[in-house]
Amino acid sequence: MVFSSLTFLLLFLPLVLLVYFSVPQKFKNTVLFIFSLIFYAWGEPVYLFLMLYSILFNYVIGLDIERQQEKGRNGRGSLILGVTVNLLLLGLFKYYGFLAENLGRLFAVELPDVSLGLPVGLSFYTFQSISYLADVYRKTAEYEPSFVNFAMYISMFPQLIAGPIVTYSSIKKEISRRSHSMRAVEEGLKTFTIGLGLKVLLANRLGGLWNEAGTVGYESISTPFAWLAITAFSLQIYFDFYGYSLMAKGLGRIMGFTIPENFHDPYLSLSMTEFWRRWHMTLGSWFRDYVYIPLGGSRKGKLMTFRNMLAVWALTGFWHGASWNFILWGLLMFALISVEKLGLIRILERVPALGHLYMAFAISVSWVLFAVTDLSQMAVYFTRLFPFLPQPDRPPSKECSFLM
Repeated sequence: MVFSSLTFLLLFLPLVLLVYFSVPQKFKNTVLFIFSLIFYAWGEPVYLFLMLYSILFNYVIGLDIERQQEKGRNGRGSLILGVTVNLLLLGLFKYYGFLAENLGRLFAVELPDVSLGLPVGLSFYTFQSISYLADVYRKTAEYEPSFVNFAMYISMFPQLIAGPIVTYSSIKKEISRRSHSMRAVEEGLKTFTIGLGLKVLLANRLGGLWNEAGTVGYESISTPFAWLAITAFSLQIYFDFYGYSLMAKGLGRIMGFTIPENFHDPYLSLSMTEFWRRWHMTLGSWFRDYVYIPLGGSRKGKLMTFRNMLAVWALTGFWHGASWNFILWGLLMFALISVEKLGLIRILERVPALGHLYMAFAISVSWVLFAVTDLSQMAVYFTRLFPFLPQPDRPPSKECSFLM
C-alpha cells in the first residue's frame, strides 16, 4: 500500500484516524501498532512474520542490555549479538544473491541458490533497531519496557516503508506521552497534501521522461535527450523521496509525533559536502552517529579521517542496493567529498556561481551511476552524455534498470 493510492487515502487513513482519535490515550499506541501491521501485511503478508521476529528479538536484546548494566556489566556482548543478527538478516535478504554471484566468479565456488525477495522497509526498520540497541547500550536513551510501545516505534506505518529513519532517542518521549490538537491535525494534513502533490503531480510525471529513455534504448537516444532524461531523473528522485518524507512527517504530526526533516533544498548546495547535509539527512545522521564517530570520526588525523569517510560511503552505497553501480556511486561520493575537503570547497563557497555549475554537473553524473544498474548500459549512457568518449565495442544489451 502506498500513500498516494486511493485505498490508502479513501479507506485506510480515514479508518486509522477514526479509531485512533476515538480511543483513550493509553490505547493509542496499540491502535497504531495494529494498523501498522495491517498496512505492512497489505503488500508483504509473508514478510510480516520477519518484521515481528525482528521486533521481538530487538526488544529482548534491549531488555538484556539493560539488565546486564544493572548488574554492573556493560552489556557489550548483547549489543554485538543484536547488531550481528540484524545485519545477518539484512544481508540474507538483501545481499545474499549479490555476494553469492560475485564470490562464485572470483573463487569458482557455487553457493546454494536461495531465491529471496527483498522485504519492503527492511533496511529502514533494521537501522532503527540497531540505533535503539546502541542508544540503550550508550545510555543516551532508556530501554523501552513496554513491548507494545517498542513494536509501535519499529512498525509505525508513516515511516516504515521508506523512512525517514527515526532514532529511538529522538522520539522516546513522544512514544510514552504526546499531545494532540486540531492545530496539529491541520498542520499535518497540510504537510501531507504538499508531499502528495510533489509525488503525484511532479515525480510521477518526470519519471515518465526517464522511463522513455530506457524504453527507447540508451544506444538510440541523442546527447540532448540524454541530458534531459538524467535531469528528469534528478528531479523525479528528489520530488518522489521528498514528497514521501513530507507525507510521513505530516501523518506523524497528525498523530502527535515529530518526525525529523529529511531534505532541506539540497539542489541549492554549492558542494557535494553541503549536498549531503541537506539530502536524506536522517540517513546521513545515522551513518555519522553509528559508524563514522564510533570509528573515530576526524579525531585521529587526516589519514584516519579519510579511512572513516571511505567506510561510511562504501556502506552508504551498498545500503542503497546490492549492485556494483551503487558501490561505484558511493565511491564517487567519497572521491568528490575528499577532494572538496582538501581545498576545493573553499573555492566553491567563495565563488557561488562556480559552485552551482560544479554541482549541476556532479549531481547529473552521479545520478547516472545510481540509476543504471547494468554497467555496460551505464557505459552506453555516458557515451550519449559525452559523445567524444569511445563507443562500446559490442552492441549493448537492451536491458536496463532504473530506480522507480
